[in-house]
Amino acid sequence: MKKFMLIALSILLAAVLVACGDKESKKEDGGEKAENGNTKIDKLLIGFVPSRNPEEIITATEPLKNLLKDQLAKEGFDVENIEINVGTNYEAVGEALSAGTTDVGLIPGGTYVLYDDGAEVILTATRSGLNNDSDDAKEWNNNKPTAATDVQATSYRAILIAGPSEKGQELAKKVNAGEQLTFEDLDGANWNVMSSSSPAGYIYPALWLKENFGKTIPDLSKVVQADSYGSAFARLAAGQTDVLVTYADARRDYEGSWQSEFGRPASIWDETNVLGVMPKIYNDTISVSQNSKIMSDDLKAALQNAFIEIAKTDEGKEVIAIYSHEGYQKANAADYDDERKAQKLVQELNAQ
Repeated sequence: MKKFMLIALSILLAAVLVACGDKESKKEDGGEKAENGNTKIDKLLIGFVPSRNPEEIITATEPLKNLLKDQLAKEGFDVENIEINVGTNYEAVGEALSAGTTDVGLIPGGTYVLYDDGAEVILTATRSGLNNDSDDAKEWNNNKPTAATDVQATSYRAILIAGPSEKGQELAKKVNAGEQLTFEDLDGANWNVMSSSSPAGYIYPALWLKENFGKTIPDLSKVVQADSYGSAFARLAAGQTDVLVTYADARRDYEGSWQSEFGRPASIWDETNVLGVMPKIYNDTISVSQNSKIMSDDLKAALQNAFIEIAKTDEGKEVIAIYSHEGYQKANAADYDDERKAQKLVQELNAQ
């Protein structure tokens, strides 16, 4: 009898161990395996930055829930619930990614690099590129007007533009003759910049000055801050300022206003020239939390493929248009190294 009981207990223990083993085998990549072999995830939390009205973002992105569920299922993940929220500010979304209380965040490159100790970039948004992307200002002037292309770009440029004033034309003539500008040349001009938080209108131009001349915008003698690019171009057209820093396709946006509203006799392409081209500013990111309980390498890859495929559909394009995104490409953390330099410079300038 004793021997029989020992055998029975051994069989029972083996059965329990097998059952536990089966249960554990279903637990992979942060979720339990479904009958179809997909990994089950109860909840996926997505955070958006408030670059638009939060209610507008929530309404526009509602279809993303089902689109993402369907696409992730094709990638091997069955997600029960997808929750979308809009942070109170950009930093709130970055902090949530770092803390692991949000799994996925659609955030600008600047927010990503500030929180890259807890956030990992997986995708960069794309938009229509331009026919100019050279580091050489003279090439931009030889290839006017700047025009859009069908090629999707993961980054954009900020440029320094000279206007029709005597000083602006003097600087443009020097650049187009193939001569290098000096800091003294630039310091003699009246500059128009945007607020200190503007990437194209302040931060990257400050980085360009630092890398090329060892100076920054506060070192310039004559600087005016504009409240909008419209007023900046109006000042440039009136000769009140000689140069301005702006995003690369801004002249396309103000091409009509240059003559009709600002009263210039010739086109914006004839009367302005590029003096300097800033380092590439990489577009918005889709980043994931390094501290999320459900995040795994397989889920990261699935999210990459899912967002790329969603952006190819008409319904998906409509959703991501809320952020002016047109598509996505897989990201490289090193792409944002210039952004890291820029953010470091901003901190230094703020500390002064």
